[in-house]
Amino acid sequence: MSDELLLKGQVLRFTHSPFEGDPAAAARLDEAVLIRDGKVVETGGADALCRAAPSARVEDMGEAMIVAGFVDAHAHYPQTAIIASWGKRLIDWLNCYTFPEEMRFADADYAAEIARRYLDLTLSHGTTTVASYCTIHSESVEAFFTAAQARGLRAAAGKTCMDRNAPEGLRDTAQSAHDQSKALLERWHGAGRLSYVITPRFSPTSTPAQLEALGALWAAHPDCLMQTHLSEQTDEIAWVKSLFPDARDYLDTYEAHGLLGARGLYGHAIHLEPRERDRLRETGAALIHCPTSNTFIGSGLFDMARAKAGGQRVGLATDTGGGSSFSMLCTMAAAYEIGQLTGTALHPAQLVWLATAGSAEALHMGHEIGNIAPGMEADLVALDLASTPAIAQRAARASDIWEALFPTIMMGDDRAVRAVWIEGRRLSV
Repeated sequence: MSDELLLKGQVLRFTHSPFEGDPAAAARLDEAVLIRDGKVVETGGADALCRAAPSARVEDMGEAMIVAGFVDAHAHYPQTAIIASWGKRLIDWLNCYTFPEEMRFADADYAAEIARRYLDLTLSHGTTTVASYCTIHSESVEAFFTAAQARGLRAAAGKTCMDRNAPEGLRDTAQSAHDQSKALLERWHGAGRLSYVITPRFSPTSTPAQLEALGALWAAHPDCLMQTHLSEQTDEIAWVKSLFPDARDYLDTYEAHGLLGARGLYGHAIHLEPRERDRLRETGAALIHCPTSNTFIGSGLFDMARAKAGGQRVGLATDTGGGSSFSMLCTMAAAYEIGQLTGTALHPAQLVWLATAGSAEALHMGHEIGNIAPGMEADLVALDLASTPAIAQRAARASDIWEALFPTIMMGDDRAVRAVWIEGRRLSV
């Protein structure tokens, strides 16, 4: 017998991208969603769905807003314990905080502990899918996927590859990066809801030989995602120019080695040259906006309006732990503030879409997660739109649903997350 669940509440679903035309017209509110065997069957009026499925279990979330689970398109789970470390820019951040912490992930028990902690924290904030970097250690990948699988999550991750400009003990080689990534890929890619991501950290920490080896691996497994960093800070770009004097630009260090493609995820991508913008758009690659990280580490301001007007595919991410929060609500708030600084006030519909359907599309998972529509996996979050006195008093004055939701985007945290469902199964958060 099938398992049926009827969730009542304010069910927010998107009919199309809110970056196309009037943002408010891109979404619809329904009274309930019917779930069967972990997938969405239908949304609509509560009474009609009750009649259609009289034996379904009913969970009534009252005035809470039910949205697709948040999708974090770029994170570093090994940096969980060093989040909110003081006072460094990118290269110093890596040397002072990141690399010493990542050394610890050769210990399988420590990796497992942090993987469990990270996924519990993100689930408590309503994040149901994440694409994460691991460390160079296979143990770190095993730990992440094991913890994600135990929770039934759709998740993506990969071994971070580095063969230069990193401490001894955090370097592999071109050959070992290829071979270990291949072995992990064959073990985990497509195992349940898991996806392997080919992961060169960024050009400064990979020799041309390693980039070429990983490009060859991607060519052999084109259904995999590939993630890396691009044009995060101006001093990083200058470093890349010194390391790759013959490259046309930063993106060319990837393109020349087979690491540019439609399933590529390019974190940050703030300071792009015109040729880079054109090539990223032409190939259908995704830019991943990491707003709390960009402000915390002092990288610069990503121009969302320009990117979307230029036809770029864009996802949204925390970039834990350079990012200063595990929360996609806080990430949406930071994206709004950066939008203000670059001259465009992002609509609440656009912010929620970026954190759900937009990031899912960036990960090429938009047919499975990121929206509430028939056939999609029922990874859902119920948001309390009056979770604190400050939010409640502002929401009480709202004249429409977007005005009611916006205070939660700007001031909400894990207290706003009333419930999380993974494939229709409610979790304790």
